[in-house]
Amino acid sequence: MPKQIITPEYKIHYPVKVAKSKIAGMGAYALQRIPARKKIGDLGGVIITMKEAMRLINNLKVINLVELDDDLALNASANSNDMRFINHSCGPNTYLRVMKNRVEFYALKNIKKGQELSCDYGETHHDGKLPCRCGAKNCRGFI
Repeated sequence: MPKQIITPEYKIHYPVKVAKSKIAGMGAYALQRIPARKKIGDLGGVIITMKEAMRLINNLKVINLVELDDDLALNASANSNDMRFINHSCGPNTYLRVMKNRVEFYALKNIKKGQELSCDYGETHHDGKLPCRCGAKNCRGFI
């Protein structure tokens, strides 16, 4: 088994509730109002090599990965937290920022209590072939 790096404690500044999502599976819902541009929290996980990430992508139906650089990825399917339930949307209310070995989520606009958090995943390992179910007015149709 390749060496995995467990990263420092991940902080969630605005806790969420995980519940059934209209977008896909389970979603993360704001437990309180989140002001625009505020950091919501860090995505938990284990840092793995891109080689290991590609192996997981090919072997698993569902995987939560964020590429950190050309050599490393954050596997949010292991040692994770509730931030992994932020679903994709073509009209998101959050954005993610990769900072060294961290993946941080920020409010793109004011988020109301009870609203589902969503993020535009951008380029993914699905190569634009996975149908998008976000329901946004500007939906691209695929992830």
